Amino acid sequence: MSNKAIINTDKAPAAIGPYSQAVKAGNTVYMSGQIPLDPATMEVVSEDFEAQARQVFANLKAVCEEAAGSLQDIVKLNLYLVDLSQFAIVNKIMEEYFQQPYPARAAVGVRELPKGVQVEAEAVMVLGD
Repeated sequence: MSNKAIINTDKAPAAIGPYSQAVKAGNTVYMSGQIPLDPATMEVVSEDFEAQARQVFANLKAVCEEAAGSLQDIVKLNLYLVDLSQFAIVNKIMEEYFQQPYPARAAVGVRELPKGVQVEAEAVMVLGD
């Protein structure tokens, strides 16, 4: 018997490849990268970086909630940015979605992301004690 469960919600974009939105193993949830797609249309929400970043966090929030958690349960967050000069904007938006203590985080500059978006985030969440 496996203690692995697949997490899937229609409140976040469907996977656009052979992967799950998230996988729960024990009390740890590993979330796949979220890009700024509107879950209803599967289209990029905007060309605007700030709008894209907000949608990424909204999508992560939806996956957290489907797994019976919240953004505050995230212990590790990885951000991928096409333009690292947008880093200050991401910090500002993160402060709207997260409260202290903040998760551990990495921010990586990348050349390109799926569907030509400007930002992607993946996370690890731990539920309960």
